[in-house]
Order: sequence, then structure tokens, then C-alpha cells
Amino acid sequence: MAEQVALVIGGLAGGLLLLLLLIWVSCCLWKRLCAIFTYEELSGTTAASSTQEDKPCPPYATRTQTSRPPGVPFVVPPSFQDRDWVPLNSGEWAQVPRDPCPAPELLPHTSSSNLGIVGTINPELYKFLDDTSETDFPEGCLGRLWFSLEYQQEAERLLVGLIKARRLQGPSETCSPLVKLHLLPDERRFLQSKTKRKTSNPQFDEHFIFQVSSKSITQRVLRFSVYHVDRQRKHQLLGQVFFPLKNETLAGDCRRLIWRDLEAESLEPPSEFGDLQFCLGYNDCLRRLTVVVLRAKGLQLQEDTSFVSVCVKVSLMNHNKFVKCKKTSAVLGSANPVYSETFSFKADPAELDTASLSLTVLQGAEGEKNSWTKVWTLGRIAVRL
Repeated sequence: MAEQVALVIGGLAGGLLLLLLLIWVSCCLWKRLCAIFTYEELSGTTAASSTQEDKPCPPYATRTQTSRPPGVPFVVPPSFQDRDWVPLNSGEWAQVPRDPCPAPELLPHTSSSNLGIVGTINPELYKFLDDTSETDFPEGCLGRLWFSLEYQQEAERLLVGLIKARRLQGPSETCSPLVKLHLLPDERRFLQSKTKRKTSNPQFDEHFIFQVSSKSITQRVLRFSVYHVDRQRKHQLLGQVFFPLKNETLAGDCRRLIWRDLEAESLEPPSEFGDLQFCLGYNDCLRRLTVVVLRAKGLQLQEDTSFVSVCVKVSLMNHNKFVKCKKTSAVLGSANPVYSETFSFKADPAELDTASLSLTVLQGAEGEKNSWTKVWTLGRIAVRL
């Protein structure tokens, strides 16, 4: 029985010693934490904030300098250097009085100052360059056209955006313009904008798509023809824009904004025997040579124009040997016939270096059975492929 009592007393004594040891360790840790989170009072500060009202304000330049008193492990911001520091021993937040000497406001930047103040915006840096494309027009300008181009390589599509036109020189004050778009040398197909009524500064904002392969796109020329539409719906040409499609223009698959001045229609007189307008094209996949005979101009007819007809004979030659020949329809009684007919010839790529094309303008006098009783050759054109 005595041994049990002795064990109980020993256990209580050991537990008491362990409890005292834990209390002592806790007290040491608490003092350590208090020493870490307790700020030292700044030297040179007054105890009461009322004395600051009588203190003259130091210069702003001296207040902006940062200082760190010895023993303080941080730098006091300039706006708090002249304030009283109150110990927070009571567990409540102490209210810091407002600085009676506020910092001077930043002045706006003026153009006369050489050095800008930090925090201000210099408007000179954010000025946009003036767009002079709508103000600077040369003397005798027929008008100006704005458009955009983008070529999609994968889809092989040319996207053309017709934006606007300015200062069109119409036949009267009530100008009603429209624009036709051709992808030369194809004269047969064109896209057309809507007609803008009674304005010399139309805003179109229309988009057009041409399907053209990436192999032939750089050989094409985009033509914009601006017309005036009168009350009888007759088209009068005001000017044209020719834009060759080049690699640098279509590179990057990005949209490019372009403007060009209108050019007048060529008024050069035809040659001695007349002019012939036609287009050529070749398809590698189909191995087909395409010839489009558009029109002739200024032909020197041999007899009375009311009883003669004119046609064009298209011949494919290889090594100066005849291969195949085709003819256009005959146009009666005109020295400026319009055909717009297309012919196709089969030609291998290896034969193009030795092949040539001959276009002969023929005039005939009709007989009783629509057969030519007499034929004249008005001119001939030879083109080497």
C-alpha cells in the first residue's frame, strides 16, 4: 500500500515539473514574438500631434528623401516621416493625424518645359498623323478610289473590298456612279457595285470575291471602271484604275488598304489598219489554250459599210504549220465590231515553245445565200506563245 502511495506522489511531482517546464517555454516564445512584432519609437518625433500645427512645413524636396533611423529595419515612406508613432499596447488601432503639409499637386505638362513631370501625359506623343489622302488632290484629278485586297492561299480566293470614291468628275452636279471590277485578262466576267444616286463622293462598303489560282494570281491585273449612270441608264466612263497583282501585295494573307487616282480612258488613235483587242490564257491541268476575241477598232473597210461584214479568224500554228482554225461571227456594217467570243485549243505544255497564234481580220461582201462573194484581208496579227 505504501508503495502505491509513493508512486502516485512521484507521478504528481513529475507532472507538475513538466507543466512548469511547458509554462516557461511558452513564456520565452511569447517574449520572442513580442520582440519581433513590436516597433521601436522613432527618435526625433514629438509626443503630441498638436505641436505639429505650429511647426513650419519643410520644403518638398527635403521631404521626398527617404531616411532610415538606426535600429529600424525598414524605410519610412516620405508621407509618414513627420507623423507621431503611437504604440498599440491597448489592442486598439491608433488614429494617425493627417499631415498638415500636403504634398504639392503635380502641374500639367506644358510645351515650354523641357523635362516632363512623372505622372503626366504628353499629348504630343499621342497625336495621329493627318490623313492627307482625302485632302491633297493633284490638279486635273478625275477622282480617287479606295479599296482593300486580301488573297487567301488555301481557298485560292481574292477578296476585294470597294470602300469609297471622292471628287468624281461627273458630267453634271447630279453624278450617279457605279464601279465595275474586272480581273484581266478576262474581259467577259465582271462584278458590279450598286449605283449611288446624286453624289460625287460615294461610300460603297461592298465586298467581292474572285476565284483565281495561286499560280496565275501574280499575272493578273485588277481593273476598276467607274461609270456615271444617267436617267436613260446609259453608262459614261469617268475613269479607271489598273492595279497589277504582285507577290509583295498579296504576301502574308493580310488585308491591305490601298487608294489610287482615276486614269482617263486611252484616247490614242488607232493604227493605220486598226486595232484588235484579245486575251490569252492557258490551263496547265486541262492543257487548253483559251483565246478571247473582244473587239476591233478603226478598221479600214474596203466598200460601203452597209453591205459588208467583218469577222476574225483565229489559227493555231506549230513550227509554222497549220494546226486548227476557228472564226468569230460576222458583224455587219461596222468599222468597230464587238465580238466577246471565246475559243479553246488543245495544246501540250511542251508544244507552247514552238507554237504561235495568228489572228486575221477578214471583210466579205454577202451574196444571195449569205455566202461571201468577195473577201478582203484587213490585217493580221501573229503572237508567239
